[in-house]
Parts: sequence; C-alpha cells; structure tokens
Amino acid sequence: MASASLLANETLKKGSKFNFRAYPLALGILLIAVSNLTRIALTLKSAGTAEYNLNSILGIFTIGLFYDLINALYFVLPLMLMGWLTPCRLTIKPGYKLLANGLLFILIFLLLLDAVSEWIFWDEFESRFNFIAVDYLVYTNEVLGNIRQSYPVEIIITFLLILTILLTWMMTTVLSNHTIYPFSFWKRSVITGIYSAVIIAAYFFVDNKVRQFSNNNYVNELAGNGMYELFAAYRNNELDYNQFYATLSNQKAFVDIHALIKTRESHFVDQNPFSIRRDIVNLGPELRKNVVLISVESLSADFLGSFGNTQHITPFLDSLAGVSLLFTNLYATGTRTVRGLEALSIGTPPTPGQSIVRRPHNEELFTMGTVFKRKGYQTKFIYGGYGYFDNMGYFFEHNDYRVVDRNALSKKEIDYENIWGVADENLFELAMREIDNGTQAGKPVFTHIMTTSNHRPYTYPDGRIDIPSHTSREGAVKYTDYAIGQFIKNASQKPWFKNTLFLIVADHCASSAGKTDLPIDRYKIPLLAYAPGFVKQGTMPRLMSQIDLGPTILGLLHFSYRSQFFGYDIFKLEAGRERAFISTYQSLGYIKHDSLVILKPQRISGTFVPNFDDGSRRAVTSDNRLINEAIAWYQSASFQFKNGLLKK
Repeated sequence: MASASLLANETLKKGSKFNFRAYPLALGILLIAVSNLTRIALTLKSAGTAEYNLNSILGIFTIGLFYDLINALYFVLPLMLMGWLTPCRLTIKPGYKLLANGLLFILIFLLLLDAVSEWIFWDEFESRFNFIAVDYLVYTNEVLGNIRQSYPVEIIITFLLILTILLTWMMTTVLSNHTIYPFSFWKRSVITGIYSAVIIAAYFFVDNKVRQFSNNNYVNELAGNGMYELFAAYRNNELDYNQFYATLSNQKAFVDIHALIKTRESHFVDQNPFSIRRDIVNLGPELRKNVVLISVESLSADFLGSFGNTQHITPFLDSLAGVSLLFTNLYATGTRTVRGLEALSIGTPPTPGQSIVRRPHNEELFTMGTVFKRKGYQTKFIYGGYGYFDNMGYFFEHNDYRVVDRNALSKKEIDYENIWGVADENLFELAMREIDNGTQAGKPVFTHIMTTSNHRPYTYPDGRIDIPSHTSREGAVKYTDYAIGQFIKNASQKPWFKNTLFLIVADHCASSAGKTDLPIDRYKIPLLAYAPGFVKQGTMPRLMSQIDLGPTILGLLHFSYRSQFFGYDIFKLEAGRERAFISTYQSLGYIKHDSLVILKPQRISGTFVPNFDDGSRRAVTSDNRLINEAIAWYQSASFQFKNGLLKK
C-alpha cells in the first residue's frame, strides 16, 4: 500500500502541470510587474503636472505596491478556487492542463488589456479608473465604438494576443520544469482558508483612501492601482449622504435651507418642514417666448476668445457674445453630461454618487419641462445620439419632455455620424424641423438640445472648418461652433425667431482633472443669452451655479409659478448671496465669496481659499458657518430625492 502511494505521488510530481501554489503566485508577480510598468509610464506621462519630489515618488511606488498586492489577491482568485476544488488525480489529465493554461491565458490577456486601457483612460481623464469607467461599462456599444474610432484597436489587440501567448508559454514552461508536490484536499483547504481570510479582511478594511497622501491629485492617482480603483468605484457608485458625509440634524438642515433659499419674490406654501415648495411671483405680463436651450458637450469657458483663448476656435460664439448677455462667472455642478442635464432640468445641487438622471425612482420630478408644460408649451429634449445612453431618454420622457433622438433622422438626412451620434449640423437640422412643427401648431416651444460632436474621437464632416477631422479636441470645438452658427443663422430667417430666447451653455468642462480633486478652474463654463430686442448685450459677472439657469430663464420671462428648484434667479438675488456647487461623484464643493468648502466621505470637511485661475487652493482655518451652509444645501437635496420630495 505504501509503495503504491509513493508511486502515485511520483506520478503526480512528474505528470501534473498545474501547481496549486505556483500558478497563482506567478500570476500575482506578473500583475505586480505590469502594474509597476504602467505606473512608471503614467508617472513619466504626468511629469509636467505631478510636482514630483522624493516623498511623492516614494509614496507613489510604496503605496502603489500595497494596492498592487491587494489587487493581486483578488485577481488570482479563479486560479486559487480551481486548485482548491480539483482532486490531485485530475491534474495530470491532458484536458485539465489545457483548461488550466487556458484560464491563465485569459487572465494574462485581461491584465495586459487593463494596462493599455488605463493608458487610454488616463489620456482622456488624467486619472485612474473611476466612477466614469463604471458608467462606461454599462454602455459597451458606445464606448467600444468610441475606442475603435479613436485608436487602432485591431493592431493593439493583435499585439496583446501575441504578447499573451508568449508570456503564457514562458510561465507554463518554467512552472512545468519544477517538481510539483501534491497537496491533499485538507492542506489545500487550510491554505485557501487563510487566503480567504486575508481577502475578506482586505475587502472590509482596505479602501482607496490610503493613496490620498499628497496635496497633488495626480500623485494620489498614480499611487493607486487602476483595476482596484475600478472595483472601488463600483462599490461606491451610490453614496448615502447621511452615512458618509458630515451632517446636521434633518430639522436643522431644513431650517437652514429655508433661510438660504428664500428670496424676495417667493414665499413657502407647504406645512411639511422638509418641503421647499414656494410660490414665485414675478411682476409684469408673462412673455410667452420660445426658449431654445443648447447644452454643448464639454465646452470649457477657456475655449472661448471671450474668456481669453487665442486659438480662434469659437469664432461664431465670440461674435455672438458681442450681441448677447454673456455670463462670465458660471460653474458646472459636475464632470459628466448627465450631471449637467440634472442641473439644467431639475435645478438641484449634485448629490453624491450617480446623477439623478441615472438613478432609479427618478420619474415625475419637478423640472423645467414641468413649468413650461403647465404654461402651455410644447417641451422637447433633442439629442443627436440614442436616448438610451446614460438613461437620458427615459429620464426626460418621464419628466415632462418629449424625447427626439437619432432615430428621428433617416439615413439620407445624416451627413456624418460616429458612435456618439450624428454630426451637430444634422442635430440642429432636426431641431429646426421640430421647432418649425411646434410653432406652426400654435404653441410656444421649450426645446433643450444636447450636442455630441465635442467628444473623442473628435470626428465631423470634411470641408466645414480649417482643422481636419479626427485630429484634436480643438477641431471638434470649432466644428460645434460652426454648427451652432449655421443653426442661429438659419433660425434668423424663420418667422418664430423674433419671439425666441436662445441660451447656449456647457454641460461640463472638457477636463476636470487637476492638481487638486476639485480644481475650481476646471468647472467654469460659458453661458450666452441671445434674443435681439429682448435681452440687452452685456456681461453678467456675478457668481452663478448651473442650477440657477432654470429660475433665471423663468424670471426673464416674468413667469409666476410654484417652484421646487434649489436655484436662484440671479437677476433678483440680493448681492452677497451668490454661491456655486462643484463636485465629483464623491467630493462635494461649495463656493461662496472667495472660499471653497469641500465635503468628503468619512465625514471630512475643510475650508480653502481657491485660486480661480489655476485651480490650486490653500487650506485655512475651518469656517464652521460656511461648512454648515454647504452641509445644509447638500444634505437637504439628498434627503429630498431619497424621500420623494423632488417629485412634482
């Protein structure tokens, strides 16, 4: 019997090609090597902005190694489970060898693909994978299409496959030349149990806050691990305000918000202490003008010559600014299109996690569409892509807008399209048709148009502008400027033009990355109000939030209405009460006067003096009054949505 057992063990030693310990260990070492090579590459890429010194370099690579090790624990899980559950006698079978090596091949390919994807994501967003990457995983058609149109995907995949084959062959060859001692199921269970305990502890006690060791956001991002950051972002895609942030009692928050939100033209009408319903009374006859709101993809203020740009990439908008009211101190609430659409439609401060546009239970909310519809308007949201993307179609369709998207155009009406949507000129042709139809029916129209062309891969029809398609964001900006110009010029020939208020605003800036996690200069956006004979040319320099645009439009039209907006009519607001909100999916910023309050998870809060030109900031002694104001705004907005109080 003993000799038979020894013979069996010898057979396993010579025949088995899957080593319970060595395969996961080898893959983990490869992951750490690839992660460090990626970190080195991104560190070199960011040399001009990350402000390296000895401490930052040590932090990047030591903390980075810690996250690499944690990520390796998760990544080798399939191999660990395979080795634990497979009886030793099966590991010498040729089929099992093929299965084990096939799994190793897949994991190595995913590891290499992740490294390339991190480079591409950093090139676009100057950060590791984050909440945006989680969102993009939901919309694989648009995202993969965008990548294919922007990069030589076939060449990259072919190269990665060849490299994966080479690495798999090298690893399996090296591992097969070592003596393999079989483990009994009991021993494998003990090892797997210890491994499981470590990975469970990592899940509950390690988060991505360890890397926040520097005042330079680029340095903190480099200290992370992209694959781990993707996992962390997925875990935190919705954040309960009361659980993670500094709070007041709900009663105190709403007492404060009632005082902050009250204006001279309004009075509260609801006995519910958590309600902000109030009647807005504007004097003078209501002006039933058509309203065309154009939200432009990624139109940072500093793209416009009106804000100091010297590249001449917005010639039409700069000329339009000379005959419009130009708002020069407006800030976007967030970094995504859906966050901008949220601010422009429901007028609420950004709640942590996903935009309300993307959340469940976002139907029947009080929106700009609600107000205009109650006034007898036709209300439409017009988009050049497919409405299902980012849940935009569902959100607007269920909140008093009629959605008109790419499906409304025939093939012959499309001069050019990419994965995000049709060319902006075709979008505006569609919008013109919809406005014509609406006004001919005898009703005024409120039309919200969302552009798409200023988005990677930055492609557009040839021959429109002097920058070739697919070369740069500057080209995409100039093409969108051209398309808006054609739209306004064509609209000026329409009978409804003289009775129309045009508003052109950005959804967010082109980039929100900076040396700090909320670089204030990366949230500044333009707003032009154009209506010859109605809106006087000039500038509006007062600090203003994107959520103020709705109430300001309604004030311009002298509309009286019952409001649930958090925003102000900037023309009626007393001086000194201006404020703005900026955010990522976790960090919540509150700008007032020359101060910036930042609220973060783990109930962290701080007061800073920001540099409005370069986005840097200086920490100062906490201003508790200002912090409590910020808490009141954000806590009450989160409470209202969670408890259905944003519904009409």
